[in-house]
Amino acid sequence: MQIFLEKTLKNSSFKILPLAGDASTRKYYRVVLDNTSWVLMSWDPFDPIKYPFTSVLEHFHQSHVHVPQIVAMSPEDGLVLLEDLGDLTLERKFWEQQNPEGAFLFYKLAIDELIKIHFEASKSKKPCTAFDIEFNVEKFVWEMNYGKDNLIKGVLNFKLNEKVDLEIQNVFHKISTELHLQPKFISHRDYHSRNLMIKLDKMYVIDFQDARMGPVQYDLVSLIKDSYVDITEDFGEKILNYYLQGAKTSLKNFSEDEFYHIYELQSIQRCFKACGSFASFFHQRQDRRYLKYLNGTLKKVMKSLTAFPEYKVFSDIIIDSGALEKKFDLL
Repeated sequence: MQIFLEKTLKNSSFKILPLAGDASTRKYYRVVLDNTSWVLMSWDPFDPIKYPFTSVLEHFHQSHVHVPQIVAMSPEDGLVLLEDLGDLTLERKFWEQQNPEGAFLFYKLAIDELIKIHFEASKSKKPCTAFDIEFNVEKFVWEMNYGKDNLIKGVLNFKLNEKVDLEIQNVFHKISTELHLQPKFISHRDYHSRNLMIKLDKMYVIDFQDARMGPVQYDLVSLIKDSYVDITEDFGEKILNYYLQGAKTSLKNFSEDEFYHIYELQSIQRCFKACGSFASFFHQRQDRRYLKYLNGTLKKVMKSLTAFPEYKVFSDIIIDSGALEKKFDLL
């Protein structure tokens, strides 16, 4: 790391400051030299062409999506030196507003970038790892089982008999199959307020290495039903309408009823997956940082489930397990 930075910056007087990590196994550092700073990402050695981070970054950049610039990299050492976007996330900007509606300007910027990802980046025929993987039945089911195994069976220690477990698997499979059959575009996969950075007057996208083909609703649910901010129903509708204004011409055979139907179905799947992630940090690592987001996210799952009475067995399990009354942040 030291040698790479000295060679790149042609100076040895820089400071290296660790940046707080999130759920990722990658490590990030802020490198400061005089009045200039960069972000250093450290991971395993990689092939720049096949490495999802660099592949998606370059593809997004060519599609005019705002992403951090690569200043230098050392693939054999697993090091990438990036433009420093600062510390102002969309999450922080949201909470800074006296009225959440004041954040609408910034959510419009986030949607502008998302439209470029979904349509401009998806139209490009240049190679990108995002084209090589997709959200399919298997992946959607896996994500839902992640919620069941880590939250219901794990943190809550709720026992499912064989009959009910089979019924739940059937529900997961039906939801996942319907989502899989939707038209697929490049999906960021984690398009929420902590992965959107504001620098000057632009919204930048980060943490895009897991991009893959999927329904547009996946990213929209990630953004609008974000666990880290408190978006009201009316505000969420306003954001969604802004997306549809810019996206309708790119969505073939568009049906508003069908779009909203899939949006609610995707909300069940994506939000329950988020519950699984939050629960897993505690269940597998005893990391309590994300427990406080479980109750609010579970309420989002339950609200969307009310539109699908055929999946009552799923909502019954959430209720019977005691998940809705559990004070997770006190565990």
